[in-house]
Amino acid sequence: MAQDEPAFTIGIEEEYLLVDRQTGALAAAPDALMDACKTDLEGKVSPEFLECQIEIGTGVCATIAEARADLQHLRRTVARHAADHGLAPIAASCHPFGDWKDQHHTDKDRYKALYRDLAGVARRMLICGMHVHVGIPDKDMRIDLVNQLKYFLPHLHALSTSSPYWQGQDTGLHSYRLSVFDNLPRTGLPPQMTNWADFASTVETLIDLDLIEDSSKIWWDLRPSARFPTIEFRICDVTPRLEDTLTLAALIQCLTRMVWRLGQDGDGWRVIDNFMISENRWRAQRYGVTEGQIDFGRKELISFETAIDDLLGLIAEDAEALDCVAEVGAARRIVAEGSSADRQRAVRYKALETGESDHAALQAVVASLVAEFHEGLADS
Repeated sequence: MAQDEPAFTIGIEEEYLLVDRQTGALAAAPDALMDACKTDLEGKVSPEFLECQIEIGTGVCATIAEARADLQHLRRTVARHAADHGLAPIAASCHPFGDWKDQHHTDKDRYKALYRDLAGVARRMLICGMHVHVGIPDKDMRIDLVNQLKYFLPHLHALSTSSPYWQGQDTGLHSYRLSVFDNLPRTGLPPQMTNWADFASTVETLIDLDLIEDSSKIWWDLRPSARFPTIEFRICDVTPRLEDTLTLAALIQCLTRMVWRLGQDGDGWRVIDNFMISENRWRAQRYGVTEGQIDFGRKELISFETAIDDLLGLIAEDAEALDCVAEVGAARRIVAEGSSADRQRAVRYKALETGESDHAALQAVVASLVAEFHEGLADS
């Protein structure tokens, strides 16, 4: 039986690193900075695990246009208050030359518990991500959509990749963040679940054993939210450019509607074993948009350009319905220009070619990330 169409509302969460404007080095958030942000942003900003991190979250947005206005305000406000302290935010998933051993976790009970429980794994968590929530009121529908939508997680991850460097070294990956994050328990692709009762039973088992307090400690790439009537996409690196964030959010919103729509016709999207999806996940982590993905329908490796063209064809009517045709279409620009990881490498190579030292070249990368963070934030 056909169900009423959900509103597919969205909410975007981003984690930023704070850097010294002169040196590009990581810097702890002063209390005065956090207090000023909290005053201006009314519950939409919070500290993160490390003192050099800050997290923002939009409100519940009906459209991408609404999300743009909210996210612009959030980014602009954080940048303005950071500048008052000689600092700047960057939206990259790893700092180009920061060392996790020099960082300190935020003095909150929640983060103290994480630091204690996760031991050495937590101490390396100098990483930032971007999460997108899509509103789905029906619990069983959330599970059904998660089972199908995980197919597209590698596509989204490839477009978002922004963490090629770790402790001053080029890792050869487009997303080293995922390598760090995957060391945590209860991460990776979500398992196949039958319904909400199946998911709830799994969570309750872990809670009853006093291993977790709630499902917020299940850190899958895509999960039913612990706090909201949403599904939460957690696969993406945080992206320096505001417009790239909005493109990813629009793709997520449209993909969710597309899979729901197919289900109303009695079809649904193909469900692929996690082992196979994980191969595409690895390819996204390693190559970003520069190499292809496996098309499981064709049973062949296709270029990433073709993969995105196919994806945009699938969601064309959904982009029209959700009024975000321009935003999803910008995915082609990301493929053509490369993700943030490609741009960061280009900045470093150019600096090295002009005779800069390796450290100075990485400082240039940080400066480029600061500049990209501020794109599209001018007061209107």
